[in-house]
Amino acid sequence: MRIIIYTKDNCVQCNATKNAMDSKGLPYELIHLDNDPQAVESLRNLGYRQAPVVMANEEHWSGFRPDKIAALQAQLALAG
Repeated sequence: MRIIIYTKDNCVQCNATKNAMDSKGLPYELIHLDNDPQAVESLRNLGYRQAPVVMANEEHWSGFRPDKIAALQAQLALAG
């Protein structure tokens, strides 16, 4: 499973998302939106206006979502 977190500097919800992923042992890639205007534009085209944006397989969401992170952990355990 490939998980990508689009993050920004000094973003409380971004840090909470990364910490939750780390605590559950979920591997992820980070893309820093502060340095990637093309990624910002792509996310805006998808309707996102806040960070973080998490993409995992066919699913994506914005903000800190512990419920979604727990679901990813369960999916990873089943695939395991």
